[in-house]
Amino acid sequence: MGYVSAVPVPQPRARAAAAPDSAGSRRSLAAGLLLGAAGATVVLLASGQTWAEGDAAVGGGTLPLSADGQDVTGLPAALAVVGLAALVAVFAVRGGGRLVVAALLALSGLGAALSAYAGASDSAALDEQAAQTTGNTSATVDALAHTAWPYVTAAGGLLILLAGLLALRYGSRWPAMSGRYERDGTPRPRKAARTAPDPDRPEELWKALDRGEDPTREA
Repeated sequence: MGYVSAVPVPQPRARAAAAPDSAGSRRSLAAGLLLGAAGATVVLLASGQTWAEGDAAVGGGTLPLSADGQDVTGLPAALAVVGLAALVAVFAVRGGGRLVVAALLALSGLGAALSAYAGASDSAALDEQAAQTTGNTSATVDALAHTAWPYVTAAGGLLILLAGLLALRYGSRWPAMSGRYERDGTPRPRKAARTAPDPDRPEELWKALDRGEDPTREA
């Protein structure tokens, strides 16, 4: 006849619930900040470079003309500034507001990329320069050539777009600005009024004198 042991058999412990992936949140936060700041910087710098070059016929010769990104379109630079503001505002709002700001960040990057890409084949800026130079409103630029800077600007816009997508996906896990600087409208408690020092306690009289108070004055 077999014996049944009364000793309880130890059961394997259930695995503890996984803690929030704080390391992943920090990585996504760092990546979002880096992509957004780098993208805006690239857009602003590349927008100031020469995007298109050409020649305008003047008299019996030609005059070389060039147009930078701001001449072609000022939209990428303006959207880069909006993206920077949205990147900072992501940490100033919470909940649904953070999603709205993150969407604005992504859309500003997309708009900067598309407008820069469209400007890569634009000739209106140089045609306008040719008309002003020659005095002929119907004059156009010849030997039109475009540089790589519009595509660099578009790449910067894509970086801003990626930062916005990261904010949409992981922004709810990112920290927000400290609430100690926010006012909730609650009146601050008033400091208790100082009571007159007890004349029978000399140490209180000395403390009152150190504070610059008159210990003989009644409250």
